[in-house]
Amino acid sequence: MTVRSGHERQGDGGRKLPGGSAVPLNEAYDTALLDLDGVVYAGGEAIPYAVEALGVARAGGMHLAYVTNNALRTPDEVATHLTDLGVPTVAGDVITSAQAVARLIADEVPPGSRVLVIGGEGLRVALRERGLVPVESADYEPAAVVQGYGGPELPWGRFAEAAYAVARGVPWYASNTDLTIPGARGIGPGNGAAVEVVRIATGGRVEPKVAGKPLPPMHRETVLRTGAERPLVVGDRLDTDIEGAFNGGVDSLLVLTGVTDVAQLLTAVPEHRPTYVAADLRGLLVGQPEVVAGDGGVVVCGGWRASVSGGELVLESAREVGADVMDGVRALCGAAWSAAGDGAFGLDAGKALSRLGW
Repeated sequence: MTVRSGHERQGDGGRKLPGGSAVPLNEAYDTALLDLDGVVYAGGEAIPYAVEALGVARAGGMHLAYVTNNALRTPDEVATHLTDLGVPTVAGDVITSAQAVARLIADEVPPGSRVLVIGGEGLRVALRERGLVPVESADYEPAAVVQGYGGPELPWGRFAEAAYAVARGVPWYASNTDLTIPGARGIGPGNGAAVEVVRIATGGRVEPKVAGKPLPPMHRETVLRTGAERPLVVGDRLDTDIEGAFNGGVDSLLVLTGVTDVAQLLTAVPEHRPTYVAADLRGLLVGQPEVVAGDGGVVVCGGWRASVSGGELVLESAREVGADVMDGVRALCGAAWSAAGDGAFGLDAGKALSRLGW
């Protein structure tokens, strides 16, 4: 088996190419740590090809675990939802930022402490699992305040309760700080936006302790609960899924079914550059082609050549027909990331992307 990790393929100046695998990724890795929103489903409905791809990966022996920054629902509810979509799942296969932040709080406050909850049932269940007592008002003298995504119906008064407690010096925690969350109608405000409401109301002088991706508490929770030995993080966000994999020292697959588009991918700084890139979860079931840096800064993948010339990113087809569009994306990533080194690529990529239909 040959797997060349993108984390290992670094050159001078922080240059990096996407990784390659001679075997399907579901054979190269024992566990897929899958994000949910934007990867498996959007707005509650399965993303095209997701159910079928996950079924094949599972049948081939890959363990599937679902790692989500969304703290709204309990693992039981998430598992039921996935099973209803056609992805058989048990609660033990679901790891949420609510679980990660509950462990973080339990490590820092006395057992049985009251915790003011600004969020949904997922947070309350996770806190009770750690022997903590969820409360609804700052008047209960909580030992901590925790915020997690509570859905679009979360009452405005809940933010006021958090602000009252934080302003009095109560330790403040957040399940995650994702500013946005994908849904059936588009991209909406996430828990990070709610955290900003409390930050502004309290004068911006206090920062919450955050547990979710890409930070270490979430990686710790995932490792403890899955026991993965060769994990592959699968996600749609550069600043949570991919950076979390980078921080944990494990490989990652970015799928282009959620928040991140190709233009954002090309400008990624080193900690946001995935090992592999695929259009959707079918990328789990195939190998990844080699991305090769040649003379003069030309990067080749499949039937495509990419380079930087005259202040812009250039993409050329090496074949008349049959050149895979995703190979073109991988070649562009190699050229852009190599040119950017340790920074973010900032040159014009418009013409190159238009050749691929983006």
